[in-house]
Amino acid sequence: MRGNNVRVLVVGGGVAGLATVAALRHWGATIDVVERAPGPTDSGTGIYLTGNATRMLDVLDLWEPVADGAVEITRQRSANQGGRRLFDIDVAALWRGVGPCVSLPRAHLHRAMLAGVGDTPIRWGRQPVALAQEGDLVAVEFDDNSTGRYDLVIGADGVNSTVRRLAFGGQAARSLGQYAYRWIAPRIDAEPFWSVQLGRGRQFLTIPISAEQTYCYYNDGPVADRPGWREELAATFTEPATIMLKALDHDASTLHAGPNQEVVLDSWSRRRTLLIGDAAHATSPNMAQGAAMALEDAVVLASSLATAGSVAEALRGYEARRRPRTDWVLSQTHRRDKATGLPPALRDLVMRRLGERMFRSNYGPLFAQP
Repeated sequence: MRGNNVRVLVVGGGVAGLATVAALRHWGATIDVVERAPGPTDSGTGIYLTGNATRMLDVLDLWEPVADGAVEITRQRSANQGGRRLFDIDVAALWRGVGPCVSLPRAHLHRAMLAGVGDTPIRWGRQPVALAQEGDLVAVEFDDNSTGRYDLVIGADGVNSTVRRLAFGGQAARSLGQYAYRWIAPRIDAEPFWSVQLGRGRQFLTIPISAEQTYCYYNDGPVADRPGWREELAATFTEPATIMLKALDHDASTLHAGPNQEVVLDSWSRRRTLLIGDAAHATSPNMAQGAAMALEDAVVLASSLATAGSVAEALRGYEARRRPRTDWVLSQTHRRDKATGLPPALRDLVMRRLGERMFRSNYGPLFAQP
């Protein structure tokens, strides 16, 4: 099926939405994009992209601008909260033949993807307030009182999706009992290594994202913005925890905090309305697959639309093809969260003996094309 005379609305101007625009740009459809944020921003922290994510950026012709300035991560190191090594992974070797693993500022990724779809206008500061099926079209009312009718509406608007609320009976994301703090600190280690220290149900992670910056992530308990979390982090974990926290004394504006949530739905579509990315299947961040799954979604959706005989057929084929893979990621994130919640002595023993094997098992199915 060609996209001629097909009107598509993409709700969301983040990774999932921009990847969808890039994937569909040669299909022939008329694509409108709305994004509730008032405009592009340089705020945000960092992001780690595994090999299956960078492979999809290459498919979308977005890899070169993203790679410019990104840090290639060659090794992942896991230690306990006292700094004792549990296991290392040569991720460059693990993902060889798939794609490199890289880290970079989120703002850099967003700018590069925006540049890649620069000929597609985005209506910033806009979002739908009502969706209604009218025959084979979706009637959309926006928050500026404008309206439109579309052959396909794609909700690529994240874990707290407006499209999911409007079209899917208000099904909300569910809490994982984790509250995460993310911030940017100076880079102090020349080695391009991803490093994590594991506490009881908590993790402290550092990843270099540029020549000067480190992305820091602390996964706390369920209490939102708990007083004293900084003191507890410093007391629980070895260096570089204290050094990384000092960055907040100089510039607390880089701190982003919020709950980790997941989205589990029986179906991702309601007639001509489809959810993709975190709007459809957000998971715990412990596998760093949020962006990867969104990028894969976009590529597979474009393929399904191009080969199907109708939009309805394409959406059915798309979900049948994608769900086994996203379900795998969901199940593995549950296993990994459960493992980190084991009593420390047992967890350390398991991780030292089986950590590398478990890691390879987690990611193995993702080496294949989606």
